[in-house]
Amino acid sequence: MRIAVVLLAAALSLPALAVASGSDPAPEIQRPAAQPQALGAVHTLRQIPEACARLEGQFTGQAAQPYKFAVVRTSPNCQPRARFVDAAKAQPSLAAGWKFNDLIRVPNAACPSQQAVVRVWRKPADVAPPKLDGQGQARLYLADEKAKAAANQLAAVPMFAAAMTVEGRACGG
Repeated sequence: MRIAVVLLAAALSLPALAVASGSDPAPEIQRPAAQPQALGAVHTLRQIPEACARLEGQFTGQAAQPYKFAVVRTSPNCQPRARFVDAAKAQPSLAAGWKFNDLIRVPNAACPSQQAVVRVWRKPADVAPPKLDGQGQARLYLADEKAKAAANQLAAVPMFAAAMTVEGRACGG
């Protein structure tokens, strides 16, 4: 199963996520702006190992879509412990229990007045290991888990969402 979610249209349609940097809450991860990236160079913005996902971006040089942004699966064998969801559908906010996890700024090497800005949100879940049985082992039984799934009582899973915007003036039009 390959995760390839392009969130550009979703991010542009979410004004709540595409807010100016002055009104962003303080992110959990503090980082300086990334190195300027050349046109056409695909670069990794961040890896999220618990979701088996990598955020990738690329400056295109096109006025209609100056930056391409995608979430890709890191490995077909990776077993995710968290889900990566579409920011347009999830609409992450502090009020909804999401945490503003990361703010990634990537300057355009060919146009210094322009930068891609990716906002990563994280929704934690209280994930506890299963109770130990009489032999001191944590076990999950398929029949029990199927019954929980049928009753819609599965444990919550941590989630991540990311929204991308392009800020600044375009060069050379």
